[in-house]
Amino acid sequence: MLSLQAWAQYPSRPVRVVVPASPGGASDLVARILAPSLATELGQPFVVENRVTSGGIVGTQQVAESPPDGHTLLLTFDTFATNPFLFKQLKWDPLRDFAPLTQVCRYPQVLVVHPSLNVKTVKEFVDLAKQKGASLNYGSAGPASSSRLAYELFKEVAGIETVPIHYRGGGPAMQDLVSGQVQVMLIQGGGTIAQHVKSGKLTALAVSTPMRSKFYPDLPTIAETYPGFETESWVAVFAPAGTPKPVLDQLHAALVKLLGEPAVRERLEAQSCEIIGGTPEELTGLVKREQAKWGRIIREKHITVD
Repeated sequence: MLSLQAWAQYPSRPVRVVVPASPGGASDLVARILAPSLATELGQPFVVENRVTSGGIVGTQQVAESPPDGHTLLLTFDTFATNPFLFKQLKWDPLRDFAPLTQVCRYPQVLVVHPSLNVKTVKEFVDLAKQKGASLNYGSAGPASSSRLAYELFKEVAGIETVPIHYRGGGPAMQDLVSGQVQVMLIQGGGTIAQHVKSGKLTALAVSTPMRSKFYPDLPTIAETYPGFETESWVAVFAPAGTPKPVLDQLHAALVKLLGEPAVRERLEAQSCEIIGGTPEELTGLVKREQAKWGRIIREKHITVD
């Protein structure tokens, strides 16, 4: 067992930051914004590694099985909490196998449609969906993605049916939404969404957060039509369970400090990222709430991953 003095030398070599998603996604962008600043703050390189095999499950497992010394971290997103309900053979558990560090940020999800539908409000879209039945397609970033779960919840509260088309990532799904191959999505509202809405390639109807978003100030909330509706995307950092507390404390302090720096905040907020920087205990609470909410929906709607 190393002494506290030994751990005070942390980090003693480059730190791997595993992102279980493809380059260019929200979590990857967050990682690449934070990594250089963490390197400057802690004196060793922080190297971002994308691990997308099997929906990122394998990469997450690799972190869970890594030495708990702070030199391998997981920067992940909301499906981290829900994957255990969708993949029955998982070898890792979000609460048992990981030490929480901080929730970096959260994003509004935006209900967007192809302009050809000629609808401008949530009510108009729901009326059209009820009229057309299951002839409309909705896109998701994948069968285990938060965009799928969020839209399934929306279908439930709105009482509509639309045909799911699941993609391997938000990028391909967004391309087909812009081209009209799918007609609607409820997806994390990062920079590309805003660009497509501004250009007229997509029509934004509402945000999924309980209050209106400062990133989309002109959009109502879905909750204004369906009270109580709430979903969001989030990004957080974890270490393997068993990582010594001095290391966790040092990492948490560095992350919170960086999230308070104007240059970092500006870059994150440019991605429609609402900065959080909370405590490890608050992050644990978030994971538990997400599991309770989405576990029920997954069970009741018999959502599976093919």
